[in-house]
Amino acid sequence: MSKTLNLAQQQITQAFNTVKELESAVIAFSNGNESEAEASIQRLFSMEVEIDNLRRAVLTELMKGELSGKYGENLKGLVENLDKLADLVKDSARSVKILIGSKIPSEISEVYVSIAKDLRECTTVLRECIEMLGLDPLKAIELAVKVEVIEGRVDDSYLKAKSLFIKHSKQLDTAVLVELYNWLNFMEQAADMFIRTADQIRILAETEVNTT
Repeated sequence: MSKTLNLAQQQITQAFNTVKELESAVIAFSNGNESEAEASIQRLFSMEVEIDNLRRAVLTELMKGELSGKYGENLKGLVENLDKLADLVKDSARSVKILIGSKIPSEISEVYVSIAKDLRECTTVLRECIEMLGLDPLKAIELAVKVEVIEGRVDDSYLKAKSLFIKHSKQLDTAVLVELYNWLNFMEQAADMFIRTADQIRILAETEVNTT
């Protein structure tokens, strides 16, 4: 494996790990385990710093021209999307941190846990999808399509959460409601970024199919 692809693989792994830590933080938050949620958030923050460093390293290698043409351009798009994904995951974790200690109706917390689990499932599918690049690009394309199905579930949860904001508006502090809304949007945008990432992987896979 080239140095560029090796660095990209490390970035991909760390980006996916941040999503797993977000899931852990959200579940701990929902269960009232504040110290456990804080620990997951801190690990996530550390990972995000490393992702930034890996992104810069990948872009530096791409500038050297090791992977030229459309493949190099698409790989650049992939690592930039993953960097944006990690930023959105970090923003979500910040919302969790801000809301620790606040009283959130369990009905709302359950929706956030569901979204976090769906985001983590996206990482599982995309990880397998990336592994298929260079091995079975047609399988990679098939797996990329599955991400759209999961993202559809996130959209449904997004609408459900907004309806619950109205249902529980009288018992929610205004500042808490605003942060819950911000958090919801960060996770919904992360799901959208998964779609873009899946599209990038699909393009890379199609490039492999067309060159064989």
